[in-house]
Amino acid sequence: MATSSPRTATRKTAAKAAAPAPTSTYRAEHQRDVINRLKRIEGQVRGLIDMLEQGRPCEDVAQQMSAARKAMDKAFYRMMACSVMEAVSGSDHGGETLREVERSTRILERYA
Repeated sequence: MATSSPRTATRKTAAKAAAPAPTSTYRAEHQRDVINRLKRIEGQVRGLIDMLEQGRPCEDVAQQMSAARKAMDKAFYRMMACSVMEAVSGSDHGGETLREVERSTRILERYA
């Protein structure tokens, strides 16, 4: 039977206590997406540690670090997009504004 370390259990408990309940379907979808992205990044970072422990060439490690950093940036932009979308959806602006903000955030995610 697998057991978690006290540090992991504390971190999970703190995360559950600090996480507010999703306020909308849109937010819940974004949170799910960001969580999935962060889990992939976590795997990338574990892979980086393995590469270093195996003595892989610095250039290979640097390339993977760059990929993990870019993935983290995209997760950040996705989270910020959620914030913008919530602000717009809470206003009296029409659906067209919401679509334009979605389009703009996709462009930001793609090129930033």
